Amino acid sequence: MNIVSPTTLLLPETKSGPNNPTLPVVIYRGVFDRQVAEKDKLFQQCFGQSGWKGVWKNGIYDYHHFHPSSHEVLGIAKGSVHLMLGGENGEELMLEAGDVVVLPAGTVHKRISASENLVVIGGYPPGQEDYEVCRTLADAKSTEDVAQRIAQTAVPKTDPLYGEAGPLPSIWG
Repeated sequence: MNIVSPTTLLLPETKSGPNNPTLPVVIYRGVFDRQVAEKDKLFQQCFGQSGWKGVWKNGIYDYHHFHPSSHEVLGIAKGSVHLMLGGENGEELMLEAGDVVVLPAGTVHKRISASENLVVIGGYPPGQEDYEVCRTLADAKSTEDVAQRIAQTAVPKTDPLYGEAGPLPSIWG
């Protein structure tokens, strides 16, 4: 695994959804080199060793959605994906095998397109693995408190890749 410095992207609230007004999206590029095999197993191992739970293997929904009380990590194990972050007219992001994106609670996201061989490994900080999927604010269990739920979602104590020594807790601290 390469030790890489992440970049960040802070998304404003939109009509499409809440996003997160205080925590930026965190993007790690090239965590694993292209020639490294079985990135799916390596991401699962990294996330698990860092204490992230509910680790899954699949793709990314092709519709705008957000999780009001769960942060989410997405590791691209195979292929590539073109994402929209922030809702309609949001920020577009291209990710390829070996890249990772960490989405703070409330971040609206969707898959615009992907390679046929896309494999994504995802996970959540401890206690947040029972996540809610909302397409709109009206989908949330309680629309009045979505902003409060986002704000109260605990910042993870570990980075999903590098554990306690990783940059995520300080970026979100």
